[in-house]
Amino acid sequence: MPSSPEDITESVESADPLHSLVLHTTDNGVSWITLNRPEAMNAVTWEQRDRLIGLLAEASADPAVRAVVLTATGRGFCAGADLRGAPATGERVPGDVARTIRLGAQRLIAAVLDCEKPVVAAVNGTAAGIGAHLAFACDLVLAAESAKFIEVFVRRGLVPDGGGAYLLPRLIGPQRAKELMFFGDSLPAAEAERLGLVNRVVPDGELAATARSWAQRLAEGPTRAIALTKQLVNASMDADRPTAFAAEAMAQEINMTTQDANEGVASFVERRVPKYRGV
Repeated sequence: MPSSPEDITESVESADPLHSLVLHTTDNGVSWITLNRPEAMNAVTWEQRDRLIGLLAEASADPAVRAVVLTATGRGFCAGADLRGAPATGERVPGDVARTIRLGAQRLIAAVLDCEKPVVAAVNGTAAGIGAHLAFACDLVLAAESAKFIEVFVRRGLVPDGGGAYLLPRLIGPQRAKELMFFGDSLPAAEAERLGLVNRVVPDGELAATARSWAQRLAEGPTRAIALTKQLVNASMDADRPTAFAAEAMAQEINMTTQDANEGVASFVERRVPKYRGV
């Protein structure tokens, strides 16, 4: 099992240069996706974004994958978008910017939110702009002590994109979200944990091991039940109580048709540890 982003780097070889910029390996049911442009603080190009989206879609569809870890190499988790790799459109016309955001940053964040497997962010360093939103979209967020989060858009005279104005108010409330977005101050990992943006902060040297431990626990769990739980929680933020209750009942109805649900009940009756297979 990969023990660090550097180990992943050494274990993955490909003739395709893009594959060296977004590393991927699967081990013990965990899909490890690693941004690998440390010289650019892992700012993502259009091509890298498409590869990330593709890998998340593959994780959803692959029954052998039961959890995902998203991390990076070097000092930065993701410094935001590198638009130099965006498709050339010639002279800009009204609608071009909105289209670029829909097809780029928003599609990436949606891929994380919609992934049917739990996604753990292991934030090793600076997460700025879309990089911060990429982390916040994950189901669980681990951060190294040296990590920091920056809503950098206001520093550039820009509106937050990549789902920021959707994600942050739901995570920490509108006032806190506005404070981060209006000022663009650097938010240390410990403060991000206090606000509820991060699940746990760990020493830098323990980040990979903690991510591995969490991902393995998820990979050994009832995969379909976790997927349905993720869907329920995400949808509940925009639903009224009757809608949320109805969705909950239907999710349990669907879940009870899975082998893992039957195994969970049987193991309880038989007083033994359940052995979930993800089906």
